[in-house]
Amino acid sequence: MNAFQNVLGTAALIALVLLPALAGLARERRIDRELRAAERARSDGPPETADAAQLVTAARRPYLRSWARI
Repeated sequence: MNAFQNVLGTAALIALVLLPALAGLARERRIDRELRAAERARSDGPPETADAAQLVTAARRPYLRSWARI
């Protein structure tokens, strides 16, 4: 009975160590699958119009002096 408890305890410790790694691997595979599906949907979609292809530029904020640079 003592040997069975030792094996069971060792298996539980190994499971506790491997569980986060396996959960992360499953999450990464799901994200990769979603990205591939989105890329396929994007390439199968209608062509972009000329208006949608225009570059959007953001206005730069003016540099404000810091109190430390007086």
